[in-house]
Amino acid sequence: MSAETRREALKSLVSGEGVNFVTTPILIPPAPYFDLAGEEFGARLILTTGADGAEFCLRPDFTLPIAIEHLKSGAATPAAYGYLGPIFRQRTDGPAEFDQAGLELLAAPDADAALDQVIAFARAALDIYGITHPAIRVGSIDLFEALLAKADMPDVWRPRIRARFGHPEAMSRLLTRLANPHKPAPGPEGMPVSDIADWVSELLLTNGLSLTESRGPEEIAIRYLEKQALEAAHVPEATIALLREYLAIAGDADAALSAVETLADANGIVLDAPLQAARQRLAQLRNGGRLNGLVFDAGFSPRLDYYTGITFEMAGAGGEVLVSGGQYDRLLRRLGAGSDVPSVGCALWVDRLEKEAGR
Repeated sequence: MSAETRREALKSLVSGEGVNFVTTPILIPPAPYFDLAGEEFGARLILTTGADGAEFCLRPDFTLPIAIEHLKSGAATPAAYGYLGPIFRQRTDGPAEFDQAGLELLAAPDADAALDQVIAFARAALDIYGITHPAIRVGSIDLFEALLAKADMPDVWRPRIRARFGHPEAMSRLLTRLANPHKPAPGPEGMPVSDIADWVSELLLTNGLSLTESRGPEEIAIRYLEKQALEAAHVPEATIALLREYLAIAGDADAALSAVETLADANGIVLDAPLQAARQRLAQLRNGGRLNGLVFDAGFSPRLDYYTGITFEMAGAGGEVLVSGGQYDRLLRRLGAGSDVPSVGCALWVDRLEKEAGR
């Protein structure tokens, strides 16, 4: 099969029955990406400025602009969207423009059926390129969040630890810092924010620094008090050890989930419901035996906090990720919907699929 034939087959797949084939603007406002994906992803945006000073970025993905457009028709309206076209991201190597295809199912009334449809779509796309035995890595955000909610620690640390899930280096640094707490730096402990702000102002002025540039004294005072509270809230050593051991679990999916269950039981934590859900999702990913050799990686997650439930990556013989996807029920709420909306989808890296087909 030629590259042209494969592309036509892929276009037919993303515009199949019941799927709205969509194109989104190439120039879009970058603010939602900074708000939802953070500075790390933001550094990969290709930015430009209009004649009126308005800032735009070249489209770095399809999921977010599709979700924004979907909100206009009503967050709870079930819809399936397919796409195929160029996206643009800063890269250390390779071109900054490359094609992406995918399927997004928003507000589907049956979440299990929606996941089945996305998995079948991914399998069909791999078939087009002759990829029969992809390596599949699976993670469960729900499972980690359930463990985190029940672990023994001050509540102030839970969102900060959650924010680093999927960022192995940042998580490791945080756990190391928590394992080696230090006494808070000397300062105006016990003072109200206004008094601390006055103290900061005096320090700034004494050292010839501006009160109007960068962060103001009150913001610095608030951050100071937050830091004092954090430093005073110690996480037990046993909890840090539990998190490290959990995040290190990876391997054959069934064995890895059994290891999670054993670890939780040993620490008096009940994870029955999220473990059952993870096992059910794995069964769906196996797709009746067509996708075997699944690896469950307890520390795996996209670096976006609106993802929920199961996430997955499928890689080829060369080790590059060809398909990535999962559930992201929080996205539409983060964009303005009144509540979470069941959402699931996957993206295909077309250049990598072509490269794999040529092996």
